[in-house]
Amino acid sequence: MRLHFFPPALPGETPRQWRSLGAAVLRVLAVWLVSTLTLLVLAGLLPDVRLQSSDGDSATFIASTAAIGAAVFGLLGAVVWPVLVRALLLVPALVLGTLVFFLNGSLLWLALSLVPYGGGSADPGTAVVVAAAMSAASSATGTALAVRDDGAYRRRLARLADRRRRREGLGPVPRTPGTVFLQLDGVGHGVLREALAGGPDGSPPLMPTLAAMHGTTHRLTRWRTDWPSQTGASQLGILHGSNRDVPAFRWYEKEPGEVLVSNRPSGAAELQRRAVEFTGDRGLLAQDGASRGNLFSGGAGQVALVVSVAARRGRENRSRAGYVAYFSDPANATRTAVSFVAEVVREVAQSTRARLRGERPRVPRGGLYPLIRAFATVVQRDVVVAAVLGDVFSGRGAVFADLVAYDEVAHHSGPRGRDVRQVLRRLDRSVALIAKAAQRAPRPYRIVLLSDHGQSAGETFRGCYGLTLEDLVRVCCGLPVSRRVGRTPSGAEARAAARAALHRPEDGAPDEERTPSRSAGPVVLASGNLGLVSFPDVPGRMSREQIDKRHPSLLRTLADHPGIGFLLVHSERHGPVVLGAGGAEHRLEDGEITGADPLAPFGPCAAEAVLRTAGFRNVPDIVVNSAIDTGTGAVHAFEQQIGSHGGLGGEQNEAFLFFPRALSDPADGAERDGTEADGKEAAGAELVGAERVHAVFRRWLAESAGTAVPASRTPGGPADTGDPDTGGPDPERDGERPAARPA
Repeated sequence: MRLHFFPPALPGETPRQWRSLGAAVLRVLAVWLVSTLTLLVLAGLLPDVRLQSSDGDSATFIASTAAIGAAVFGLLGAVVWPVLVRALLLVPALVLGTLVFFLNGSLLWLALSLVPYGGGSADPGTAVVVAAAMSAASSATGTALAVRDDGAYRRRLARLADRRRRREGLGPVPRTPGTVFLQLDGVGHGVLREALAGGPDGSPPLMPTLAAMHGTTHRLTRWRTDWPSQTGASQLGILHGSNRDVPAFRWYEKEPGEVLVSNRPSGAAELQRRAVEFTGDRGLLAQDGASRGNLFSGGAGQVALVVSVAARRGRENRSRAGYVAYFSDPANATRTAVSFVAEVVREVAQSTRARLRGERPRVPRGGLYPLIRAFATVVQRDVVVAAVLGDVFSGRGAVFADLVAYDEVAHHSGPRGRDVRQVLRRLDRSVALIAKAAQRAPRPYRIVLLSDHGQSAGETFRGCYGLTLEDLVRVCCGLPVSRRVGRTPSGAEARAAARAALHRPEDGAPDEERTPSRSAGPVVLASGNLGLVSFPDVPGRMSREQIDKRHPSLLRTLADHPGIGFLLVHSERHGPVVLGAGGAEHRLEDGEITGADPLAPFGPCAAEAVLRTAGFRNVPDIVVNSAIDTGTGAVHAFEQQIGSHGGLGGEQNEAFLFFPRALSDPADGAERDGTEADGKEAAGAELVGAERVHAVFRRWLAESAGTAVPASRTPGGPADTGDPDTGGPDPERDGERPAARPA
């Protein structure tokens, strides 16, 4: 039971405000009654909970004991929990989620012990169960009653938002629309279109909330990702306006001799620092913004579950504040714990069914994966959605949140597998919850949905050919192949969030994986169907001629392999060159093609995307892109993933924007293709690249605020960062935010 106290009416308040205060008192009494009844029922069912003395007491005496115990429990929760939350700020978030149950049970045990006439007691272990049930029942009751008085709740939210804004020097809540950007990680444009359409048999859409918005208030368009097509590059470009020098999800940097990984806090912080330094701008969310569940902060003053700041220690690190705020409510902890266990059981059942049916393609789904999946589809989703609800209720100007559930499951079950359909349904419910909350917020909101990339299906490279890309490279170099089965990282965003929640922000990789020996041979890394080969003993980028001289068979063997689509190398005479099977070449600078164009199967934008990446200062010596089946769009991941992204080929390069009709067309200012849409699909030129999406989002924020689009800073100019590491204010501040209430 949690008691929520409303501020007393001030002199001069209208009778309607007095009625709202009276309704609040009635809600508290109703919650108290439900909590009391729950305690009575559980005392009758569980032998270790006692509400009467050993000599026996009357029913009235037992009821009064339960009522007093429930009241004391509620008061202790209202008074003690805020203190405990502050005291436990540095406890790992997932540990806090478990600790909440024991702390809640301790409060109930203490409450029963404080009953004046000593009639109540409970076994400590049983008290944990009873306290969880009471918290869940009282929370459900309070929510059900509160939604019947939206006016009073909205006015309270407005007062809290105004108070926060005055403290932060922002003035009162503006009446102009705020914007919520929800990133559905990994959901491709094609997958979303199918989810919005009903089945051929007349079945309803898989995502009914989004389908209803599509038919009335929102439009859908596609945008094409950069090369690489992965969250690190896309989100950095969207939030900070530049993803230069990000050639993959993980890559080897020769100067420091280290592997940089986008989802490690150290790597994310370094990428954000570089982007802020290059653009001279803090980011998309610098003005009254909040970043939730992302790799990067976007310059937001309010961050929660953001990887780029997760490595910070001390109270100035507010990235984990979202976990603390969420799990500080025992009802949230109870609901999430039950859903977590159910998701683990669901994954075990689904993977067993796939194995028994002999489904192909298939990858191993044992070990820690069921726990990682449950974290992504339950814990991360619940915490991020709760944080967004709090931001909306507080009237923040811009919120950007990433929901990683689909991406995690699709890596192991495929982009269109039966398993991901359930995930899409639950994501739809999350969007519905946020949309309903926006209707009760102290300011209007525009909800923009987007994805950072899609996913392409296909058997893994190892599954098709019996060896890994690293094995193939080492054989061509005349080096021994390790017989040890290596661990292939997967579920990138979910694993990063889970490690941060456990206070293990770095993934514990051995030193030889982070800083490979310069004498151990080539460093071969994978990012989906994108492979990267670097020779650490050669400073700078190794040229095609140098590679041919040292390893004469390497480039030709790789280019002729049936599982490889093309290679990118640098020629001393011709600059960046793409190599294909049978001696085919495509010189990117002058456009000269020898033989069949190796880039033709990858679409009309492939040459431009590859040329852009070829200009990065840290591009590896050899970049390998897997082959594509032009009939099905299938690719071969160099990792253990049957749904992958990172390179070129298939639906991984087709992300989406789902935006209100009140906003301008994303293609405004760009050359249009002259095609007409059906009224639901936005017409105009296709957006290409995350940096273009960043410019569109800046324009939309300016439109919502009723101001001119801010001019871009000169690249490389001085950055107004406030914080040299993250581009956000220093220290980051926690604004006063009411507890998130389900709508």
